Amino acid sequence: MKKFNERAFTESVLECIRRASCELPDDITERLKAAENSEIPGSAAHSVLKTILKNIDMANKTSRPICQDTGLPAFYVYYPPEISPQSIKNCIEKALILATEKGYLRPNAVDPVTGRNSGNNLGAGFPALEFYEWDRNAISVKCMLKGGGCENVSTQYSLPDTELNAGRDLKGVEACVIDAVLKAQGKGCAPGIIGVGIGGDRISGYETAKKQFFRELDDENDIPELNDLEKKLYKKLNKLEIGPMGLGGKTTVLGVKIGTAHRLPASYFVSISYMCWACRRQEMLFDLSEE
Repeated sequence: MKKFNERAFTESVLECIRRASCELPDDITERLKAAENSEIPGSAAHSVLKTILKNIDMANKTSRPICQDTGLPAFYVYYPPEISPQSIKNCIEKALILATEKGYLRPNAVDPVTGRNSGNNLGAGFPALEFYEWDRNAISVKCMLKGGGCENVSTQYSLPDTELNAGRDLKGVEACVIDAVLKAQGKGCAPGIIGVGIGGDRISGYETAKKQFFRELDDENDIPELNDLEKKLYKKLNKLEIGPMGLGGKTTVLGVKIGTAHRLPASYFVSISYMCWACRRQEMLFDLSEE
């Protein structure tokens, strides 16, 4: 296996974690600003969005977490075959320990049997890691911090659903998404971003849904039918007037992103991952040719 500068890579991952925790991506911030401008001055919705934007600015300037719940760290890693995935994993774990010590992350890894917190954000299935081999002479790391409050209102449907009158088609998917957001109300720290995975099994459906959060809010879906559905749902969900934190208003969601995975003939899952307004995602590229 090819050797690489593990110390430099660990430092790069640490900075990626810091930015994910303390700096919101520009597309999210701009959508929140537009939402604030659309609400009535003095209303609860306007006040909440104004406070959110102030919080984002303060976190950015002071390198402090945007939210006290720094979530489950998830990493999607692309690496060349000459590099050992285990070495990359070791570096990511070292970076997480450092990030926790520096206060960029809250210790969040809790043993479900003993109730004990590991204290360093390491544990069984913590962090979430996925590795993909590619042919570039570089390591790409996508980092997402997924908070517990919004994770709690994520959900999954199996179509057909007689209660929703939802069949195995995009109209059925639409009904599921609207139902999920109605049930969530403000509990997921609205305005949220809705990631949808159509198809797959119960695991890959959720994985597909969560990966949608790496898409920028103003991008276009490559599948025309899904692109139309994303825009349609974005308008419909905001007409529900659940509003920021469920206090009413024009902004219930910041975006809807939909992906697909091939399914079994017997199954038709619609997996919905809810992301709070603090959509904490960052990407880094570690160029191995410079070593």
